[in-house]
Amino acid sequence: MQTWAGCGAIVTGGASGLGAATARRLADDGLKVTLFDMNADLGASHAAAIGGTFAHVDVGDPASVAAGLEVAVAAHGTPRVLVNCAGIGGAAKTVSRGQAHDPALFERTIRVNLMGSFNCASQVAALMVAADPVDRDGARGVIVNTASVAAFDGQVGQLAYAASKGGIVAMTLPMARDLADKGVRVCTVAPGLFLTPLLHELPDEVQASLGAQVPFPSRLGDPAEYAALVSHVTQNAMLNGEVIRLDGAIRMAPR
Repeated sequence: MQTWAGCGAIVTGGASGLGAATARRLADDGLKVTLFDMNADLGASHAAAIGGTFAHVDVGDPASVAAGLEVAVAAHGTPRVLVNCAGIGGAAKTVSRGQAHDPALFERTIRVNLMGSFNCASQVAALMVAADPVDRDGARGVIVNTASVAAFDGQVGQLAYAASKGGIVAMTLPMARDLADKGVRVCTVAPGLFLTPLLHELPDEVQASLGAQVPFPSRLGDPAEYAALVSHVTQNAMLNGEVIRLDGAIRMAPR
C-alpha cells in the first residue's frame, strides 16, 4: 500500500459536502491539505479545523487554479494527492415550453465540472511529474476525479450535468495512460445519492424517499463513505485508470 503521510494534498470543493469530508479524511491520514473553494468563509473555517490551508479558487479559470497552486505549494510543498470534488448542478431540458436549453447554463456547467477537473488535474500533474518518486514503483502522485451516476444514467433535465460528468469518466483512462510512465495514477469515483448540502435542504420525507430508491443500503450515502473510498484509492497502488460507482447498486430512472 502506498502512503502519502506528510505529503501535500489538494481537495477542490473542499469547503462542504463530499469535498469537506474528503479533506478531513486525508488530514486524518496524515496529509497536509489545501482546500480550493469559492466560499472563502466556510473554506477558511474548515481548513483551520483540519490544520490545513485555504485558497480561494475558481476551478473553471486556469489562472485562478495556478494562483491557488502557488498557495498550496508554499504551504505544503508539491501536492502528491489531488481530489477534484468541485462542481455545480442545475436542471434544464433540451427543449422546455418550446424554448431551447440555455447555452450559457450548459457552458457554465461544462466549465466548472469538466474544465475545472481538467484544469486542476493537468496543472497538478505537471507539478507531480517534476517531483522525485516516493517509492520503488516510482510513484509520484494520485489524482481522483468525481463524476456521478448521471454520467451513465442521466435523468430528464440533467443534460448539461450528465454531459459534464460523462466527460470526466471519458477523461479518466487516457489521463491515466498519459501519466502512467511518470508514476501518477488517475481514478474517478462516480457517487450516487449522497447527503450533500443540496439534499440537506430538502424535507426529511423527501430525503427518505430518495434514500428508499437505493437497493442496499436503502438510504442516502454518507460523505464519509465517499471519503473512505478516496482514501483507499490513494493507498492502493493497483487502482489506476478506473471509474468506480459508489451507489448502493442504484440505476437511476428517467425521472
